[in-house]
Amino acid sequence: MNTKPTPSRRQFLAATAAIAAPMIIPASALGKDGAVAPSERLTIGCIGTGNRGTNNMMAFHKKAETQIVAVCDVDKARREKAAELTEVGTESVYNDYRELLARDDIDAVSIATPDHWHALNTVDAAKAGKDIFCEKPVSLCIDQGRKMADAVKQYDRVLQTGTWRRSLAGCRDACELVRNGYIGELHTIECGVPEGYAIRGEFKQGYPVEPVPEGLDYDLWLGPAPDKPYTPARCHFNFRWILDYSAGYITDWGAHYYDIGQWGNGTDDTGPVRISGAAQFPREGLFDASVKHLIEYEYANGVRLIALSSTDGKKYGIKFIGSEGWIHVESSKVTSSIPDVDKIELKPNAIRLYKSDDHIGDFINAVKTRKDPAATIEIGPRTATICHLGAIATTLKRELHWDPVKEEFKGDDEANALRSRPMRGNWSI
Repeated sequence: MNTKPTPSRRQFLAATAAIAAPMIIPASALGKDGAVAPSERLTIGCIGTGNRGTNNMMAFHKKAETQIVAVCDVDKARREKAAELTEVGTESVYNDYRELLARDDIDAVSIATPDHWHALNTVDAAKAGKDIFCEKPVSLCIDQGRKMADAVKQYDRVLQTGTWRRSLAGCRDACELVRNGYIGELHTIECGVPEGYAIRGEFKQGYPVEPVPEGLDYDLWLGPAPDKPYTPARCHFNFRWILDYSAGYITDWGAHYYDIGQWGNGTDDTGPVRISGAAQFPREGLFDASVKHLIEYEYANGVRLIALSSTDGKKYGIKFIGSEGWIHVESSKVTSSIPDVDKIELKPNAIRLYKSDDHIGDFINAVKTRKDPAATIEIGPRTATICHLGAIATTLKRELHWDPVKEEFKGDDEANALRSRPMRGNWSI
């Protein structure tokens, strides 16, 4: 019986490169002069190459430590454009993500598919031995988030959630000031997002059913989602305003802002215990996610998180309110009732939060070191759960009581049934 360990992909490449070494070797091939040797680069496969997917893909593409080796999208035009941007050969362009995952020369994947695909993509990637950068919200529903976390842990993978505000100094600074008592005792967190929808593209009035265009695998785009007739406005960016695939701004922007609220509240490993709220839902038409909402969450520590939609851009972001003042942050800009808040220097024994100034770079480092990144597979689902709790409360139109340890509603079969979503056909996790 052969018990000799199998060499890793990078070990194999390094060994074969040495055997076939030319007489003169460029410094870049050896990793000198600041370059990274090809055998030491992390190889990346990109699943979903639309708007956000392309942004993430190009961020990886520009890193010296990584190399894009495969791209995948159910839209032929998008995957071909991605291949052109990354100089990936035609043999490395895929319609079905499972074919990409079957390659043993890929270290990690970037997932930027619609929300209803995240769980399947992630669980299958973990099983295939890939590390994962997954866009937010990590899941379509509460139960999927738990299954994703379990799979990532079972297969010993690294996952970074795409809540990139965790890697912005302004958000980190605001949370550190809150955690160290600079606004007194925290009692309220306000998270403001836009109202309505941000529909992209020009479409026929009424969004009529149309033939599926050549080059789009619409059945695979739907995947586990309900079988619905094709209309151009349904796919790509606009999926986020349709409840079959997302929950509007509650999940789209909420996933970012609730995440920073969790960070500042020190509740990354738990969640609220009471949820109530109201929302306005369109009664007809293609887009049926809420257009306006006001949701209140209460934590066991007494802190309230109030999520509200608004047309006033000045209210977007996260506002921490304490007994002695407030701090507001959206991305990088911090404003506060505290004089000269930008000049405050924390004391040596102060609470310090995880520091990352580059979300993609932080993921790469985590893959190399096998240490947790800024937005782990436990942090991501907890934040997504807050989104889903709010969506469920506004759907049922009543107060709900949540057990964040068991991750279930207390004595509420109707609400508990909404923790999961049925999957179409043979799709399952």
